[in-house]
Amino acid sequence: MIEDDEGHARLIERNIRRAGVNNPITPFTNGTEALAYLLGPNGSGEVSAGRHLLILLDLNLPDMTGIEILEKVKSNPHTRRTPVVVLTTTDDSREIQRCYDLGANVYITKPVNYESFAHAIRQLGLFFSVMQVPETA
Repeated sequence: MIEDDEGHARLIERNIRRAGVNNPITPFTNGTEALAYLLGPNGSGEVSAGRHLLILLDLNLPDMTGIEILEKVKSNPHTRRTPVVVLTTTDDSREIQRCYDLGANVYITKPVNYESFAHAIRQLGLFFSVMQVPETA
């Protein structure tokens, strides 16, 4: 999970857990650390070979945009199959189109209302509990 808002990160994790998903969640608050984890210190992506990953990605981060992260993940041969769920406050149609063009698998606009947000994340957790995630190359 790449999310710089600590409150959103807690809400996301809590409601994914409530939906029955018990997979480990590795939280990152900025793109630099997330990319180091995903692509390794040399940027080759080989560190992710054989991992079963799913990325929850916020677009508004302190050090880079989620778009930049999405581009790097989807252009790397070792991480390009990794499902990416964009979960952000941005509902601009051009941003949505750009994310899908770059290979995002799902784009969800965070509801402003707390209860709606919690409900949306629980629904996302139910989706996660039945989806298949490919092994990275």
